Amino acid sequence: MSAETTGSRDFRYWRLRFRAWREHRPFWAGLFTLAGGVPIMYFPYANMHLGNVTLAMSTTAGAGSLIIGVLLVTLGLTMWFHSVVRTFAGVAAILLALISIPIANIGGFLIGFLLSLFGGALACAWVPSKPRRGEKVEQAKDTPDPGTAATETTVDANGGRNSAG
Repeated sequence: MSAETTGSRDFRYWRLRFRAWREHRPFWAGLFTLAGGVPIMYFPYANMHLGNVTLAMSTTAGAGSLIIGVLLVTLGLTMWFHSVVRTFAGVAAILLALISIPIANIGGFLIGFLLSLFGGALACAWVPSKPRRGEKVEQAKDTPDPGTAATETTVDANGGRNSAG
């Protein structure tokens, strides 16, 4: 290796890359929704061992809770990797969390219900951050103002009123 190559990247590099990735998407909404889907789909198939006694918690609604849990995990991943549909994913997560109360053991014993409900609310409330000042100036130079026509200049616009002829 020469002195110019860095070899492997250090922890700081990956941490900064993760922070930059996280800033442009509803990360916490996706994480809460994903974490809410896990107990909803886990508890109906879980067995608890109390000493020598095995308590099976499987119910007749096991398939329904599995579907709800998988959908919540999918919605959480959708919030991360396709943040354009964050409002739809948030509303769907809230509805699935509410449906999980009667179907999936009181919404995964309220753990999955609360996490999914909070994640869906965060997804509905999240908006992309405004571009920083340096990014805004570069963007303004590259693209024309969408409110004006291509042939129109500020001199011809006359304060927003065009002459009809």
